[in-house]
Amino acid sequence: MEQQPREVKNPLWTKDFTIITVGSVISMLGNVLSGFAMGLLVLDYTKSTLLFAVYNVLYMLPHAVMPALSGPFLDRFSRRKTIYTLDFITAGLFVVMALVFAGGYFNFALLAAFCVILGIIGSVYRVAYDSFYPLLISEGNYSKAYSVASTLETLTMVMTPLSALIYNKVGIVPLFLFDAVTYLIAAIMETRITAQEHYIDKQKENRTEARMGRQMVADFKEGMRYLWSEKGLLAVAIYFCFSAFASGTGQTLYLPFFKSTFANGEYIFMIVWGMSSVGRAIGGGLHYKLHLPKEKKFAIALAVYITINLLEGTYLYAPIPLMMVMCFITGIGGVTSYNIRIAGTQRYVPDEKKGRFNGAFGTIETVGMVAGELIAGALAEFLPIRGIISGVMGLTIIAAIVFIGGGKKAVSRIYNTED
Repeated sequence: MEQQPREVKNPLWTKDFTIITVGSVISMLGNVLSGFAMGLLVLDYTKSTLLFAVYNVLYMLPHAVMPALSGPFLDRFSRRKTIYTLDFITAGLFVVMALVFAGGYFNFALLAAFCVILGIIGSVYRVAYDSFYPLLISEGNYSKAYSVASTLETLTMVMTPLSALIYNKVGIVPLFLFDAVTYLIAAIMETRITAQEHYIDKQKENRTEARMGRQMVADFKEGMRYLWSEKGLLAVAIYFCFSAFASGTGQTLYLPFFKSTFANGEYIFMIVWGMSSVGRAIGGGLHYKLHLPKEKKFAIALAVYITINLLEGTYLYAPIPLMMVMCFITGIGGVTSYNIRIAGTQRYVPDEKKGRFNGAFGTIETVGMVAGELIAGALAEFLPIRGIISGVMGLTIIAAIVFIGGGKKAVSRIYNTED
């Protein structure tokens, strides 16, 4: 009897994929250490929820502008070079920050200025990374690759307790120096990536003789037209604007709530939300091994969107052990919906349009997040934090039902796909 040829599976862990994965983990470790400590520094120095919200907004504001501006650029020029160049710049910036703060020059305005610069760099880097990463994934491995990315990103959050400990013991300067070293190592590694960026040649064919500024404006308009013409992508983007609004609300209010409600509240906050990280890590590991049936992905994602917002809208009313369980569930659900959404959209969008799509999507998300941070910070001055969060999460549930559920036909074409 004639034997059927064995199916040959492409390896996920190629040289380029390994480099981008290890490099991003190294830089994320340092970023988590300094990022959480900077938030504690602002709260300790200002004693104000509103100024803490302003600090968060200053970091996020560039994410509302730069992705849309940089997306067209990153569709025409090397995303690889952009990634490692920005990592080199970030390493140098953290050295400067360490020297300035070691000299005792701290004030809120100076920290805010650094925050804006980091926000500009981070917003461009995110679009470049999100648009370049899919090019390093071998065919048939999208879900596995994004499971690896989300799991490793979650595992780096174990550095958060260490961040609080180091900050409380020795201050912010050693964390800045550690961050500089991690970004330098990541940048050096990323220069070794050899993947060809063929989308650049495709875009050269469409390039007009217009000046760079006009070309970028034309590309931006074309990207927005593309998003508007794709009803499924547009529905996902609108929902995630609401979801980002909820995230901005939570990021602004969770830590102040725990610090004001419990003794050593920042540590209780880390323990409770650490269970979300545990859930994400376990969920990511499961998705690396398991294969979701493609016809169920849309239904799973919608159910998860509703469940996560329901849990986050009520968990602050629960005792701490139940809070931990609820956060664990949100962690597993979050990594599940993330893998479905990111793998589906990045498969769906052509390589030569990924920069523009990711830039437009990032801008829409950031507008929602900044609005959530500002409104939450202002409302928390005179309204109870738990009530604000419950109301916002309820609004996000409605958005999931209206935009994702209401756009089922178009969204399922994106979500219900094979690798």
